[in-house]
Amino acid sequence: MKLSKIISVVAVAAMLASCNGPAGELVGAQKATNFKEANPYGMVFIKKGSFMMGENTQSAIFHQPDNIIMATVEPFWMDETEITNNEYKQFVNWVRDSIAYTLLVNAGLTDYAIQPKDEDFDEENFRINWKKKLPWNSKDEEVVEALEPLYYEDGSLRTIALHYNYKWMNYDQAQLPQNKFDVAKGRYPENATSRVDTFWVDENGWIQDSTIVRPLREPKDLLTNKIISIYPDTMVWIRDFQFAFNDPMLVGYFAFSGYADYPVVGVTWEQAHAFCHWRTNYFSSATDVDFQAYRLPTEAEWEYAARGGRKMAMYPWGSNYARDAKGCFLANFKPYRGAYNDDTGTMTMRVAQFRPNDFGLFDMAGNVAEWTSSSYHSAANTYVSDVNPEFQYMARKDDSDMMKRKVIRGGSWKDISYYMQCGVRTFEYQFESRPYIGFRCVRSFIGD
Repeated sequence: MKLSKIISVVAVAAMLASCNGPAGELVGAQKATNFKEANPYGMVFIKKGSFMMGENTQSAIFHQPDNIIMATVEPFWMDETEITNNEYKQFVNWVRDSIAYTLLVNAGLTDYAIQPKDEDFDEENFRINWKKKLPWNSKDEEVVEALEPLYYEDGSLRTIALHYNYKWMNYDQAQLPQNKFDVAKGRYPENATSRVDTFWVDENGWIQDSTIVRPLREPKDLLTNKIISIYPDTMVWIRDFQFAFNDPMLVGYFAFSGYADYPVVGVTWEQAHAFCHWRTNYFSSATDVDFQAYRLPTEAEWEYAARGGRKMAMYPWGSNYARDAKGCFLANFKPYRGAYNDDTGTMTMRVAQFRPNDFGLFDMAGNVAEWTSSSYHSAANTYVSDVNPEFQYMARKDDSDMMKRKVIRGGSWKDISYYMQCGVRTFEYQFESRPYIGFRCVRSFIGD
């Protein structure tokens, strides 16, 4: 090519570059957009702000309350009500269906999987064909035999077989001083290790787990897999109240449609954590929009949201009393000495039966207490940050039970009014389920 032609090509390239932006200047890798996140279905926007975090009054059990601190939280979305039986049942049904599809494909019925083009079918790694209807009522012997692991002999659903398998990143291991990533060398230290749990299902169908320590060489070494049975523990209604006739609640609370809009209970912190993971993936599968993951609220986020923008509010409705001017109770709790129905509810009630707080959130006091993501320590406010405070620890199997305590907030139908106060905190072990503990999800907001 002659020199004149080369110069012409360079000149044209320069002209094209000048049309697209300043040639050779720092213009960024992506085109800036005025992105505005859509309001997630069933969620309320909680604007960023500051508040006094901690108890407003002396403890009912006379212990020394934690320090009161001024805290600031970033904006986020929060479910306007607690997760209901109907909403949690969508998770249960999805897990049931995904297992059914897998059993059918493993039995050789590959029509229930998406067939790859010009490739041999992979029996271990395949995509479920969700558009093909499941043959629940089929009399075909091959189908019946394939779905047999999902049922007991009497034909009822084998709920203990509903396992959810997922993974998450152990960031707590990445932030350990001995595991600090060497940016200059592009690697972790030679002695870096990752302490994680690993889960599997044994030959009897039982979930097993153990804690392992492995070398930390790349990000995937921080991953933990988790297998968990996700069906609510309905036995809590008689196990936690042994000298009471709660058998109807045991049989019907999660199963009957009449309780569809009641808050789900009998769910451990670990099951709530799994629900958030499923909800994130479920939404992601239906949209191409970037969004933050669904998760449990931090203790600080929960308290800030409960106060409804009132920095020193004792209760979510802003008053220092559990009744309004007409003498009506403002939440579902335990008034007086066992007069449970004086607030119109004996046990749990349908969600959103009382007025919302100033943020538009229902039942931030009473009905059921709620799991948060935070680990419990009686003096957490002493050392947490004053910006987005959080004390979180992902407990491993071989940790002591004390390390597995999670903060619950809001009080419940069986608690006195003290526990409904915005700043009052207590705890439950992450592996325990109760007929008075539920949860709601949050999602961090993208932007200011």
